Amino acid sequence: MQGYSTASTIRRIGLVGGTFDPIHYGHLVIAEEVRTSLHLSEVVFIPTGQPPHKPGQIITEAQHRLAMVQLAIASNPYFTCSHIEVEQEGPSYTVDTLRHLRAQWGTQTALYFVIGWDSLEEFHTWHRPTEILTLLTHLVAVKRPGYVEDVEQSETLETRVPGIGQRLLVVPAPQLAISSTDLRQRVAQGRPIKYQTPEAVEQYIIKHRLYYATNAS
Repeated sequence: MQGYSTASTIRRIGLVGGTFDPIHYGHLVIAEEVRTSLHLSEVVFIPTGQPPHKPGQIITEAQHRLAMVQLAIASNPYFTCSHIEVEQEGPSYTVDTLRHLRAQWGTQTALYFVIGWDSLEEFHTWHRPTEILTLLTHLVAVKRPGYVEDVEQSETLETRVPGIGQRLLVVPAPQLAISSTDLRQRVAQGRPIKYQTPEAVEQYIIKHRLYYATNAS
């Protein structure tokens, strides 16, 4: 990729963003699949502060979401967690985060930003999507195993965000039918979440009585 070294000593880092409210096995499965498929040296989870696409929505305090991520990834030495977005004021824009990380790590670090397929289809609506691409080595879109490339869809993406085809990688990964929204609702309704999120996260939710009230919707 032009502008980025391909030397064997380069750091290849995956970036996974999200509110993680709460983090669950669906997030972890995708992160590990991408890490091994692309031979990444590290995957950094980046909990969002205030998502710009969810104005006014109540989300759990950052300290709790960070703690749950740290508990969830504790057993994987290749996973780390960044505080960069939760420590800033105002909406969390991916382009600002990438600018900061690129300045901090330099061009000797290859950045692979991981998004789901739904997010890829909405990528053109993100803040400064073209600049996001210039800051990345690759934008990694996760698709179910057996995915077949859709030429028409690729052309649409390229029309909406010129240059995306040069940066885009599609990685098949297991897709677990688990969502943070559903987990919050299950807790509020007194239904089990065991085996959908790591036990340490489940116990943290119980201990701190998260999602038992208004933020379960």
